[in-house]
Amino acid sequence: MRILIVGCGYVGLALGRRLSSSGAEVLGLRRQGDPDGAMAAAGIQPLCGDLTQPADLEAIPGDFDAVVCAVSSSRGGAEAYREVYLGGARNLIEWARHRRVGRMVSVSSTSVYSQTDGSWVTEDSPVEPAGETGRLLVATEQVFTEAHRAGLVATQIVRVAGIYGPGRGHLFQQFLAGQARREQSQGQNQGRWINMIHRDDVASALEAVMLRGDPGRTYNAVDDEPVLQGAFLEFLAQETGLPLPPVAEPMAGPSTRKRGTTHKRVSNRRLSEELGWKPRFPSYREGYAADIAACVANPGAV
Repeated sequence: MRILIVGCGYVGLALGRRLSSSGAEVLGLRRQGDPDGAMAAAGIQPLCGDLTQPADLEAIPGDFDAVVCAVSSSRGGAEAYREVYLGGARNLIEWARHRRVGRMVSVSSTSVYSQTDGSWVTEDSPVEPAGETGRLLVATEQVFTEAHRAGLVATQIVRVAGIYGPGRGHLFQQFLAGQARREQSQGQNQGRWINMIHRDDVASALEAVMLRGDPGRTYNAVDDEPVLQGAFLEFLAQETGLPLPPVAEPMAGPSTRKRGTTHKRVSNRRLSEELGWKPRFPSYREGYAADIAACVANPGAV
């Protein structure tokens, strides 16, 4: 197979390494190219280009069995989302009109689900995000969906939960820095539900969707066990021996976090039952085991 990964960052590198080790020819597009050699080390042929620039896409050589769009807005706001995600999706679909592309997989986010009642959500649950960035993600998904319906290219959407792994994990990093706070929300003294997935499991989920998923289908990529925010912090405190964070002061205004105002449990049943996908790290316990062991072994480094 010949595969293009657009956005070879934290997830794209892991996916490319996985695919190239299976014998695929993998090309990776990144704005800064490969200055640190990370793509080459992962078996990925590096391309320097910007998804927001159609001329950069036109310079990519050849046709592809699959294209995976795993771009990041670099933590930008609504304007960055509009340019990178929505504008980039339109550019990518237009580029695909003139190429042979077997299928195109778009990496989205479970932040498009806005449920606040703690309920389980599936790919068929309503998608009505309150924030502008969430609405832009939904609009981006629609670009890919419409391209599939119009017969331009077979597309799939993968909605990914909060990603963690080596060097990553927002709440874990806050905990280690002494900046985490326990939430009191939605009538829960343990705060809201949080949904996570290890980076390596994101890569395996994307591979499963690309190889075995149905065209036009949407899949949630999340581990097997949502956890209440307070319970997760209690777990970290118990395992590391560090203090349990204090309870947060009530917020004066609305949260600006992408997932911080929702309270839901995201199901991976479609991915697991239809495609046979199983996470290597079924919960945060297994996924954070190595990082926690490193903290315990080197407490002075925390």
